[in-house]
Amino acid sequence: MAGLDLVVVGGGSAGLVGAQTAARLDARVALVEAERTGGECLYTGCVPSKALIGAARDGLGFEAAMARVKAAVAAIEPHDSPEALEAAGVHVLHGRAVLDPDGTIRLDGQRLPSRSVLLATGASPAVPPLAGLEPGGALTNETVWSLPGLPERLAVVGGGPVGCELAQAFARLGAQVTVVASAPRLLPREDPEASALVRAALEADGVRVITGDAAMAAARRGEGWMLLTGHGARVPFTHLLAATGKVPRTAGIGVAEADVRLDGAGRVVTDASLRTTNPRVWAAGDVTARSRHTHTAGVHAAIAAANAVLGTRRKATSIGEPRVTFTSPEVAAVGRRTTPGTARTVTAPHTRVDRAVADADPVGFTRIALDRAGRITGGTIVGPRAGETLGELSLAVHARLKAQDLAAAVHAYPTHSDGLWSAAIRARLAALDAPAPQAAARLLLALRRAAARPR
Repeated sequence: MAGLDLVVVGGGSAGLVGAQTAARLDARVALVEAERTGGECLYTGCVPSKALIGAARDGLGFEAAMARVKAAVAAIEPHDSPEALEAAGVHVLHGRAVLDPDGTIRLDGQRLPSRSVLLATGASPAVPPLAGLEPGGALTNETVWSLPGLPERLAVVGGGPVGCELAQAFARLGAQVTVVASAPRLLPREDPEASALVRAALEADGVRVITGDAAMAAARRGEGWMLLTGHGARVPFTHLLAATGKVPRTAGIGVAEADVRLDGAGRVVTDASLRTTNPRVWAAGDVTARSRHTHTAGVHAAIAAANAVLGTRRKATSIGEPRVTFTSPEVAAVGRRTTPGTARTVTAPHTRVDRAVADADPVGFTRIALDRAGRITGGTIVGPRAGETLGELSLAVHARLKAQDLAAAVHAYPTHSDGLWSAAIRARLAALDAPAPQAAARLLLALRRAAARPR
């Protein structure tokens, strides 16, 4: 195949979007995938985990829950299939791609000439080195879906989004679950109050939570196993799930030979336009340090593909990157809780959100962060459907809206988005309570009263 404008390596979320973006720009593009298109999000990440969470919430048993998982994957799979990509103008090639020193690709040893390359090889689950644990003895988000039955006792190592989501789901399915997290709290990246609410919810579902204590070793105990922590805790388990992050897939693809620099964690280094240190190679998604989420990987891949094909220098940004942990309650956040320009935060408790009260589920809050000019720079929403409400907050951050802009938009009642509206109104009222607006209001009122007196 000659005369390609772009070769995309990897058929996950970033690769799919990057390849289709290039094809839409009328570029000659090929996508190379060693296994199956769709990647982690479809087969082992977003789709199966949310199907499992929903099944557990609905009270299904393990077999029915796994059937729902398979059905969800099967329903979405055709959208990411080679046939769908070919119909969109993308040539799909199967095999092992390796970078040549000049920044082109060899596919199973055969040269595949192209003007540019987009690396979208993603990442694999990280497994902590636990003394005494047999090779392959830990489940990951890739292998947990092959379980033949419900684990009797499940130890989850890691207290991030994946660990919390799967721990709660398996507990609701009937497993005895313990979470061991080395961080001082669950979801350490999120608002501390959100972290506390998630911990309380997991414990209410029967999950034992151990934080600030690292898993160190595993030892056989009769028919099962015992997990040992640095502080001496002992956690019996029949199955262990590692949820401790990801390792970028850069081994064996020729990055060193092609002068594509990696950072200390093995991730591909890019500039703001997503170009690597090899001028013919771009990168996007989990293989880089710029993305932790499927949606960001897709946006960045579209930018990288357009830059590679058209020679533009559009920049990627992670400011305002939204994220959702799909526990019950959900934790949805955008931006950072505080930034150098953050002046204050405003919180609306969901005990004052009438939809939450009507649904008998008022646990949670909406909190927005504002800079000195009153612009919304980020925020956190905890509660039912928090991820759905987050879209409006993400738009506010992206568009640099002020709280008064959000407060001025009429929201339907009663909905869960009332929490965000209430927080914006609170921020606006607080601004009006400042000395200068109060003085101006008093002056205007006095002038109106004076004008109304009989003469």
